[in-house]
Amino acid sequence: MKTFKGLDAVPEGFGPSAVTIGKFDGVHNGHRAVIDRIRRIAAADDLRSVVVTFDRNPLALLAPDKCPDPLVSVRQKLELLGSTGIDATLLLPFDRALASVPATEFVERVLVDTLGAKAVLVGRDFRYGARGAGDVKLLQDLGHTFGFTVEVVDDVAPEDGRRVSSTWIRELLAEGDVRHATRLLGHAPTVSGIVVHGAKRGRELGFPTANLTPESEGLIPADGVYAGWLTDAGTRYPAAISVGDNPTFEGVPKKQVEAYVLDRELDLYDHVVDVEFVERLRGMVAFTSIPDLIETMHGDVDRARELLAD
Repeated sequence: MKTFKGLDAVPEGFGPSAVTIGKFDGVHNGHRAVIDRIRRIAAADDLRSVVVTFDRNPLALLAPDKCPDPLVSVRQKLELLGSTGIDATLLLPFDRALASVPATEFVERVLVDTLGAKAVLVGRDFRYGARGAGDVKLLQDLGHTFGFTVEVVDDVAPEDGRRVSSTWIRELLAEGDVRHATRLLGHAPTVSGIVVHGAKRGRELGFPTANLTPESEGLIPADGVYAGWLTDAGTRYPAAISVGDNPTFEGVPKKQVEAYVLDRELDLYDHVVDVEFVERLRGMVAFTSIPDLIETMHGDVDRARELLAD
């Protein structure tokens, strides 16, 4: 996949193309259905398939108090988009200049002049341009003017008629239901970060952990203990993962992610690792004694080993 960061990065004469536009937070199954459709259109009409997305949620600029936490970082989003088979992604910086571009000018500058769009695929509630003034009807009218077709895609709704959405996935992660979130995402919820030195309490208890920096990428699920995977330099290891402030000990940072790699000890300090969450084993508990904590941790590790071996 080619990645263009800004309109000026797209080479002249790049098109003709089939384009879809959106935030694509999480690159979940709903997004993937749209991307699959745009790829089929592109293949049938000999077009380049392109995703247009943004370097942040527009609400981060327009209404920060209403902006939800992102499911993935920009880097993670681009990697996930790259796995879909799309030809190119155009990443637009959502700044004041872009936010003030009128709807018609946005279409002309981005879709027509830069990408040579011949087919555009959007959702029913798609809005664009300054103050969200552009809608699907205007886009269809502009398509007649500039020579591109507009297709409106239906929502993906696998369960009880509720559409797959980033909002729903955030709710599941807030509950610790990473298994259900994985079904909607099409991939495991993942946090990426640098392994830093911690208080070494895990090592003292017999469970040395890789502690991720608090400035990690990806939305961290609810506090608790999880079975999952740690990936370092392309190698994937089964792990038991703790998320939370560790109520048994004082002075532990909030939302600490610690991964204990099963049955081996690795030197991961300063490595950038991915931690995938597969199944929540239990919530976070404050233990009254260290022996009780150690016994429970042994049980967590045994359950994680069984789950990950399936």
